[in-house]
Amino acid sequence: MSASQRPSPISATVDFDAQGVQHGFLKLPISIDTSAWGAVMIPITVVANGEGPTALLTGGNHGDEYEGITSLLKLASTLKAEDVRGRVIIVPMMNTPAAEAGKRTSPLDGGNLNRSFPGDPNGGVTSQIADYFNRVLVPMCDVALDLHSGGRTLDIVPFAAAHRLDDFAQESASLAGAVAFGAPYAMMMFELDATKLYDTAVESQGKTFVTTELGGGGTSTPESLAVTERGVRNFLIHYGLLKTGLIEGEVKAPNEPMIYVDMPDASCYVQSEHSGLLELTLTLGDRVEQGDVIARIYDMTRTGAEPVEYRAQRDGVLIARRFPAKVGMGDTIAVVAEVVESLERGHSLSAPNPAEAPSSAPNPAEAHSSAPKLAE
Repeated sequence: MSASQRPSPISATVDFDAQGVQHGFLKLPISIDTSAWGAVMIPITVVANGEGPTALLTGGNHGDEYEGITSLLKLASTLKAEDVRGRVIIVPMMNTPAAEAGKRTSPLDGGNLNRSFPGDPNGGVTSQIADYFNRVLVPMCDVALDLHSGGRTLDIVPFAAAHRLDDFAQESASLAGAVAFGAPYAMMMFELDATKLYDTAVESQGKTFVTTELGGGGTSTPESLAVTERGVRNFLIHYGLLKTGLIEGEVKAPNEPMIYVDMPDASCYVQSEHSGLLELTLTLGDRVEQGDVIARIYDMTRTGAEPVEYRAQRDGVLIARRFPAKVGMGDTIAVVAEVVESLERGHSLSAPNPAEAPSSAPNPAEAHSSAPKLAE
């Protein structure tokens, strides 16, 4: 902790060192019109059993991304201490005010939690939440999984991802976890601006970190929840936190061969320079060639005007699309990623089968990348 920073105003009603299952809250004092002496109550579950690594599982970094929220609420209600080796910390709704409002950002201060790290104990509500994760929860963990999806404005193919990092061992440990997650796609992500992301805060502390995108449209489906729940379980097994003799036994691979995709640079993004009505010519998962028309935007202020065409800047697969048809200038309307045989630098993944990945907990490195990484 910096000498200029006071302790976090957030207090926990759980004992992080206790054994067994605890359900409680992270309590952040607030004073608002409807509650003069109130608190933001962030639900948290801690499941601990003996020696072993610590996993930090989070959802609701954005409040309208329901696949992670729903899956972690279910896990928090069902995970038993005897099933665990080590400690699992579950926070289904990091930005609880946003989740309760069904919005990407907090209704209390407009804060986007995933653009608020490392946070500030003297800042607004969202910055104080970020600070608590950065200075209290992240230092406790060995591995972290942050569950995202597209929310109300994006729809995204289901994938787990890692980032390019300066430390190859840390990158490899994270990538192995992303593959073991067992989503239909595994990705090496490119972020437009990673400076204030939770991802960067975790990686900068040398932790093994996996992120996801698991659907979108401001809802969830039986299919997206099945991928998410299987992936969380696979993640815990892979890093040695589930006693597999008690819970079925092994990492489950996706039904179809996993597809590896890479986002090498910003040309993967197609962003609108016009406002109007969006027509996409492709479906998620469709292959595309450089120069193909992938979208048209129609002028809604008059008839008789030709639509503006948007073309792919690279070969690849459509991995994300804008969900609402109404589009404004600057909106991302499509993301095209490159299909690759392997995501590892200098190594080859022999087959996209997460069951082949090692299941021991990694030894996190201490360095992280300053290179840009896709900001969810």
